[in-house]
Amino acid sequence: MAYIEIDQELCQKDGFCAAVCPMGIILGKPKDLPQTVSGGEDICIDCGHCVAVCPTTAITQRTMSPDDCPPLEKNANWDQDQAEEFLRKRRSIRVYKNEPIEKEKLEKLIDVARYAPSGHNIQPARWLVIQDADEMHAIGGLVCDWMRYMVENKPKIARTLSMDKIIELWDKGVDRILRGAPHLIVAHAHKDERTAPAACTIALAYLELFAPSLGLGSCWAGFFNTAANLWQPLMDRLNLPEGHVSQGAQMVGYPKIGYQRLPLRKPPVITWR
Repeated sequence: MAYIEIDQELCQKDGFCAAVCPMGIILGKPKDLPQTVSGGEDICIDCGHCVAVCPTTAITQRTMSPDDCPPLEKNANWDQDQAEEFLRKRRSIRVYKNEPIEKEKLEKLIDVARYAPSGHNIQPARWLVIQDADEMHAIGGLVCDWMRYMVENKPKIARTLSMDKIIELWDKGVDRILRGAPHLIVAHAHKDERTAPAACTIALAYLELFAPSLGLGSCWAGFFNTAANLWQPLMDRLNLPEGHVSQGAQMVGYPKIGYQRLPLRKPPVITWR
């Protein structure tokens, strides 16, 4: 089949598909039957915009048909107040129940995260899920070993990040590295993929925002992610694919404590031009 097929009988010639195509490989003004550009199959990014925008299901793309793409529910949008509360009530969860998450929920988190935007629709994120409690503890210990190195060799940076206190607590059995979370989700990608840092960050943000709908909470694992790209023993333990690096990670689990109000934040600093 062609990389984009247009059913002439269903097409209402509205020009929507041509207007939204990010690569400009569909041509056509309103009242004209859309046409695809010769050689467009080489630059089509398989985003599915043409399929998603067509109100009459007239377009089939090489990787998806209208039947593959669920229709949007009518009247499903939030109003402004609902959307604002949803975003403002997001909290970084650092206190978790001692309870593992069902594998199906972990899979669902990542399934939704894969719909995050990425440059040129490359979708570079790959995923590592740490499920085992002993493995979580071992990884936390390796991050702590990196902190010990930092305290000894780069004390100014270590002091700024209170690494000495975190090490002291770890030695007393208090985990301020992975916060006692039952699981860690790592987004990784090839180090040479320029779109990966932003794409993986956005995908993890999708995951974080979706988590509460499953009764879950999460927190960005900043110490882990830094150590994962600097501390060879941790890199060896993670055993990511050749050339891949951690682009971000989140601790996930069932929250032990709930929040009741929306805290304040600094006012935005805006320059208008």
